[in-house]
Amino acid sequence: MSHSESGTSHLNLRAQVIRTLLAVQQGQSLASILPLHLKKVADRDRALFHELVLGTLRQWYALKSITLPLLVKPLNNDTVETCLYVGLYQLLETRIAPHAAISETVTAVKQLGYQALSGVVNAILRRVSRETSEFQAALDQAHGLPSWLFKRLKKDWPEQLTELSHELKQIAPLTLRVNERQVSREDYLEILEEHEIPAHACTISKVGIILDANVQVPDLPGFDIGGFSVQDEHAQLCATLLPNLEDKYVIDACAAPGGKTAHILEKYQPRKLIALDQDAKRLTRVTENLERLLLEGDHVEIKAADAITWQAPEQPDCIVLDAPCSAIGVMRRHPDIRLLRHSTDITQTVELQKQILENMWQQLKVGGTLLYITCSILKAENEQQMVEFFSKHPEAKEIKIEADWGIEQIHGRQLLPKTGQGDGFFYCRIEKTA
Repeated sequence: MSHSESGTSHLNLRAQVIRTLLAVQQGQSLASILPLHLKKVADRDRALFHELVLGTLRQWYALKSITLPLLVKPLNNDTVETCLYVGLYQLLETRIAPHAAISETVTAVKQLGYQALSGVVNAILRRVSRETSEFQAALDQAHGLPSWLFKRLKKDWPEQLTELSHELKQIAPLTLRVNERQVSREDYLEILEEHEIPAHACTISKVGIILDANVQVPDLPGFDIGGFSVQDEHAQLCATLLPNLEDKYVIDACAAPGGKTAHILEKYQPRKLIALDQDAKRLTRVTENLERLLLEGDHVEIKAADAITWQAPEQPDCIVLDAPCSAIGVMRRHPDIRLLRHSTDITQTVELQKQILENMWQQLKVGGTLLYITCSILKAENEQQMVEFFSKHPEAKEIKIEADWGIEQIHGRQLLPKTGQGDGFFYCRIEKTA
């Protein structure tokens, strides 16, 4: 019977963390495995489990680059390398006492069946604990990106590269969008203050609030009655870039989990809004969100369908296309993307975007608007995708976004992830002239 089958009851917390990280290395997304893996973790350990998993993923390639010189010869052993990264992360990025971090990690190496290599791990971690500040500096200096992504970002954003790789290692803030049908931002900030929950207003979004403390979202005042949603500040800009949608026919293509759908319904009363997504499971999130926000109605239809082929029953006035993308812009929230994404994925994604864009564009009413959005920072999915689209469609006219946020591109505007602010997003507004 192999170790993986013998259950996890005997594994210490570090070993459980390492098993989760190994599953991500094998291509499984954190969202898909976390619920199952958390079941095996004692309640009191869950916060630490989360911190070690997410933190190690966030620093993965930086930890890799400082580990390489420490190895006399390559380990060629994913499990033991992962043990080293988890050990180093604890020593350099947490307040865990060094002796505890070392002994727990060395125990994990043994529990996972690599007794023979536990001495190597022990020696390396001891050395790092003696030279903490040097290694912390090296970790800080490392760009922390897989080499294919580093090359792409160097080509796309040469001037912003150092800052950008630093930003992608940070933790994104918890941001709310107040539901203005129920409460103003000022009033909600006062409510939070009364509950002694520290928070401040977003700078770019007029309806956004950033929470300055760790809170459980469902415990926040007004959650049950739909006073707010959780949504990144840069994602909140979507609704501000749309024409007036009162009494209009609107399609939100690729709508799950429904943040943009809800925002449109908070702001306007369209005649009809169809929220489309090919993933029926994820659409239940849209339904739940609209229920909680009290935004349901006969004018809202939630539909599981593929945006590459789906045909609207009538020509829409407006299409919001939040295209499937590499999601490099939201890597702070999903640090597993660092390991899951490969350079070959980008070509496929660009092709998929193109197909959805073509299908949606040909259905749009003349005079209508299509808002193209991604949560990527790669030009292939954004600026270059748009350059190609406009070169093929003389009947497409860009309506420039006049704004003091983001970076103007040949077409559209690009937001890069910023500490204490929003994630990486791209927006381009297109009008159909014929």
